[in-house]
Parts: sequence; structure tokens; C-alpha cells
Amino acid sequence: MTPAARHRGGRWRRWRRGRPFTAGVLIALGGAEMLVTLRAPLGVLLHVGPQGLAAYLVPIILVICGVLLVLTPQQRVFYAVLSLVLGLLSWLTSNLGGFVVGMLLTLVGGALAFAWTPDKRPAASRVAPGPVDAAPAPPAPREPADAGTALLFGGEPTGRDPAEQG
Repeated sequence: MTPAARHRGGRWRRWRRGRPFTAGVLIALGGAEMLVTLRAPLGVLLHVGPQGLAAYLVPIILVICGVLLVLTPQQRVFYAVLSLVLGLLSWLTSNLGGFVVGMLLTLVGGALAFAWTPDKRPAASRVAPGPVDAAPAPPAPREPADAGTALLFGGEPTGRDPAEQG
């Protein structure tokens, strides 16, 4: 593998890890699966009136939420909550949530999106540390701050302020 190819893969990996990518894909797949099941050639599935409109709106909004979740991770909490609510609502509107499969994909994706947090460490600290051979440095000794801590460091407690002892 050439260094240029590794670099391109690294950029893709960094971009993908910098956002709730898996959650967005699962939500979009769940919405797409619900849309496909609405077009199923089953005669028992009937959508009339407002329920018919909701049957198409819920999966379309879920697909949009999945795409926006990947593109704008700053709004992940809003999209996650909206996806969870619409995923549960799809049970009533979209053929039992796309025969349960689409609903489960959406709920798992919404939970992943809600739980995802961005990596706040700087890029230099994300590099894997080398082997740890050296022992940690001992802590520096502290000086007593007042008369109450003097007993801890070998002094006598006076019960008075150190500034007044003179």
C-alpha cells in the first residue's frame, strides 16, 4: 500500500470518527427500509387519509435525520431524540415500523447517536503511547498551609493563626 493511499484512508477514518457515522447510517437505513415496505405489494396494507401521509413522512424525515446526523454532528442530540420518537411512531404509521426491522434499526441508531460524544483530546494526544518502562515521578512535598495542617508535618497545633503567633 502506498503512503498516499494510507493518507487518504486516514483522512476518511478521521472524518468518520469525528461524527456519529454508524448511528446516522442506521437511522437512514431504517427510514429507507420503512419506505420500501410501504411499497410492498401486499393487499392487506391500506393507507388512507392522514395516516397515509404520515406513513410516508415519518420514513422520509428519518432518512433526512440520518443524513443530517452525519453532516452536522453538533446537532446530534436533537436528531437522536427526533429519530427515537419517530422510530416509535413508525410502529403505528409505517406497517409496524417497516415490519419491525426498520423500527429496530432506527431505535438502535438513535440510541447510538444520543450516546456518541466527540473526542475532545488534541490530535497529538490521540497517538498511541509507547511502552511504559519508567516509574512515575514521586509527588513534590507540600508545605503546610496553616496551623491546622502543621500537625500532619511534625509541628504542634496551636489553634491560632500562624500570622498571630509572633
